[in-house]
Amino acid sequence: MNTQSGAGELWDVYDRNRNKTGRLHRRGDDLPEGDYHIVVHVWMQNSRGEYLLTKRSPNKGYPNMWETTGGSALAGDDSLTAALREVHEETGLTLDPSRGKRIFEFITRDTFVDVWLFLQDFSLDDIVLQEGETCGARYVVSDELRALSERGELVPYRYLDRLLDDISM
Repeated sequence: MNTQSGAGELWDVYDRNRNKTGRLHRRGDDLPEGDYHIVVHVWMQNSRGEYLLTKRSPNKGYPNMWETTGGSALAGDDSLTAALREVHEETGLTLDPSRGKRIFEFITRDTFVDVWLFLQDFSLDDIVLQEGETCGARYVVSDELRALSERGELVPYRYLDRLLDDISM
């Protein structure tokens, strides 16, 4: 089965209790009410407490804004697999699965959003930006992350305060 990224990608469909239904959904089509899919947001923090952000390409939604890595789980992916794949696709980085933890999840109308935190060091020189997706990368500390959000330069993450509060505990 071809589940590749992009407009033709396929997702597993879940019920409201996060059980797979055995059905697949094609990206871009409306999900019927009561059907869900999984999206991951992957925050990467280095040993200096800095978060890795990438800059969205100018031709994407939220053009030229800073973001964490994320995307949809493809058919057959679990949440961790999706997190590892998305980071590799968008940055060229290979995460160590043992260095990551799903720190919380929330549900939107049709999506289970899993928020991951990986504690791992990378150099900005290690990053290979995905053409058409990302056009820059940087590290920021939590105060800079909040400031980017306040200035409207960060993709809106309604859970940002919760994330930073949970991590600092």
